[in-house]
Amino acid sequence: MKNYIIILSILIGLTTTSCSDFLEVTPEGTPSQGTFFQTDKDATDAIDALYWIMGKETTFGRDLFYEQAGGGDDFVWGRSRGFNSLANFHFNGDESPLTSNWKMFYDYIARGNWIVSSLLKKGVDNLSSVEKRSLGEAYFMRGWCHFIMAYRYGRADQGVPFVRYEDYDTYNYEIPDQQATVMKNYELVIDDLDKAMTYLPYFEEYSTDDWGRAHKAAAIAVKVKTYAYWAYHDNSKWAQIPELVNMLENDCKRGLLGDFAEVFKIANNWSKEYIWSVTSNGASEAGSEFPGVVLENKGWGKYNGWGYMKPTLGLFEEFAEGDTRRAVTMLEYGQTFTFLGEEMRFSSTSDYEAGFMLNKYMEPFSYGTNGDMTTNSYISQNGNDPTTDLNLPLFRHAEMVLFKAEALIQLGRGGEAATELNRLTSRAGLGNKYTNATMEDLMHERRCELAGEFTDRFMDLKRWKQYDRLNAPKYGRHYEDRGDPDATWTKIQIWPLGEETRIFEPEYDIVFPYPTQEVTKAAGRLKQNPIGN
Repeated sequence: MKNYIIILSILIGLTTTSCSDFLEVTPEGTPSQGTFFQTDKDATDAIDALYWIMGKETTFGRDLFYEQAGGGDDFVWGRSRGFNSLANFHFNGDESPLTSNWKMFYDYIARGNWIVSSLLKKGVDNLSSVEKRSLGEAYFMRGWCHFIMAYRYGRADQGVPFVRYEDYDTYNYEIPDQQATVMKNYELVIDDLDKAMTYLPYFEEYSTDDWGRAHKAAAIAVKVKTYAYWAYHDNSKWAQIPELVNMLENDCKRGLLGDFAEVFKIANNWSKEYIWSVTSNGASEAGSEFPGVVLENKGWGKYNGWGYMKPTLGLFEEFAEGDTRRAVTMLEYGQTFTFLGEEMRFSSTSDYEAGFMLNKYMEPFSYGTNGDMTTNSYISQNGNDPTTDLNLPLFRHAEMVLFKAEALIQLGRGGEAATELNRLTSRAGLGNKYTNATMEDLMHERRCELAGEFTDRFMDLKRWKQYDRLNAPKYGRHYEDRGDPDATWTKIQIWPLGEETRIFEPEYDIVFPYPTQEVTKAAGRLKQNPIGN
């Protein structure tokens, strides 16, 4: 909470304005509240500080995905990280990914708060066009970060801490009040996103120098997901979603690419399927490290992959035969791929045995000559910071199609939902599979379409009340010779291991506990979430 109320140290200065550079920033100094926001540059400097969370920080490099890989059923950690409590639902709130994410998102909520409050004090009618756009970006980033904290920590009987600084005549340095319910948090998130849409341009209105900034479609997408999660507590919220997705297609010109594999290529970073991504630049080590984090540990002796987050046998078996998404999503033994210019057949000798590797983000590593990483200009040459030129999708239009289908099913319109799901199955080589879609169909398609993305499979299973899947063991393949792509295999349990137990208790585990130090520092203003056994 301390980081939430420290406002003065938020500025990150810029020296360039190109698309690949405005996210590559370093902290510079502490602005004065009384003298800042005098020029357009002041506004853009302050706003560009908000994008730091999407670059060099580990938040979207691995920290958020530790929660998915541990709690969900699609992945296991490829290497031990010392917080098995996340994977076994014995979490106490003090696991390092949780505390890091708490600090990071509340820090950025505070930054957004300060910018919104400061610009509004100038009077909206007195703002330049650049300042109005900056106000829209601040509303968006504050709302988006608030949403991430709300759904991960907020309950029907108590929300998460949040106040709007513009509601005070002077800056509020007190610890923010905990909202009464998470629904109240969602209401405030939607309000911020609606205000963001007032000032943000469409993506197509940006010059290439500003690609990666918030835009109307990104705000609409976060609204869609907020309503979907709100519907867990209030089923009437599903009715808000279909028209919002229609707006994305009709007003914002978002849509699906014709080939699933094309989505995960550098050339399509800014395609019509793009809505919101971590903008990456491998050569300058900017953006998400996730492609290198999930790469085979030590990269078969050619690159410093980290070997984390390995797919399970259950995920592999979810795909129907002929579903082209499977080979794009994951590598299995014997599967051919290109790595640093060399054709290889997959096998894995690294760390925890699973038998598979995530393949979605491998395109940047395909380039080069003779297995020499120095001949590949699309990847970081520093394996300790393994970024690439491939943007990491956070919201893409396929997920919006899935949310529309889910909303239609919940509204009793399964025939219309089938039409939406068939858009995805058709491009996956399966044709039109559905005539009257059910929630089982929706859950299957969402898993196949979005595996290995920052869409939160763990939360999906919780909101669908799929407790049996959460409690079930995870399985992989054991190969007699792990270095042989043609080796024979047997099915093995890969999690839990040894004496570990995996029991999901909905009363407690539906959200995470707050970090204990934050509860202590709040001195009674932050009530801890219930903690199970």
